[in-house]
Amino acid sequence: MWNNEILIAGRVEARDSEDSTVIFFIEKNGVWNKREGYPELKLQDPFIAKVNDEIIVGGVEIYDDPEREGELAYRTIFYKGKTLDKLERFAKGPERMKDIRLLQLKSKDILVFTRPQGKIGGRGKIAYTLLKDIRELNPERIEQAAVLEEQFYEEEWGGANELHLLKNGKIGVLSHIAKFDEKGNRHYYASNFCFDVHKKEYSPIKIIAVRDDFQKGAAKRPDLVDVIFSGGLVRQPDGTAKLYVGVSDAEAHAAIITDPFLEYEV
Repeated sequence: MWNNEILIAGRVEARDSEDSTVIFFIEKNGVWNKREGYPELKLQDPFIAKVNDEIIVGGVEIYDDPEREGELAYRTIFYKGKTLDKLERFAKGPERMKDIRLLQLKSKDILVFTRPQGKIGGRGKIAYTLLKDIRELNPERIEQAAVLEEQFYEEEWGGANELHLLKNGKIGVLSHIAKFDEKGNRHYYASNFCFDVHKKEYSPIKIIAVRDDFQKGAAKRPDLVDVIFSGGLVRQPDGTAKLYVGVSDAEAHAAIITDPFLEYEV
């Protein structure tokens, strides 16, 4: 919600390219159209946060890998501003790290979820750290995050997509979990879990939606047919929630589901 308008920050790209632009959309007569007057950012997988009196827009920047000729490297980039039309780049994450998400707590501390890979995170695990000030958001602090060790089997990977502050002070985490099959096809599912920031405890990941829960549609590549990537979740007062997802790296879908965070507020 910005200036009394509901917007979607959407990833836009050609079907044969990873060169992505984040564009802000607004709904008119049941169709999402480009909202003029807002920036277009050369990023993938956008996310939004609000810290103090500023809006933060982040996403994944891709660039030619300096160590592997012909391949792409990536990092998470953060923009901030008092208004959405005047954003400035102010921070970046470690090289080759996606799925960094922010949430300011009632204490004003900033909870940061990260996704280390390699020696620490394998194919990709979820980790967290706490910042006192947004100016502490840098690769060194992000790499110090503590890993949630029991969320994935070794052959799986996943990440946080959106953080929700629940009524009882716990954190509802919209996430994704993924794996390869024996043919090398990717399988991504929307998931969630609860994180208690005070006790440093967390619940197991639960799958809350799969590809078949949405309408049929196009896929960017054959190995991406069974893929949904959690984008955002809007909780409703009637006990449901609207889940927005990227589908098969080609389309954006939404579905009404049972609010997956209600059980954590008991």
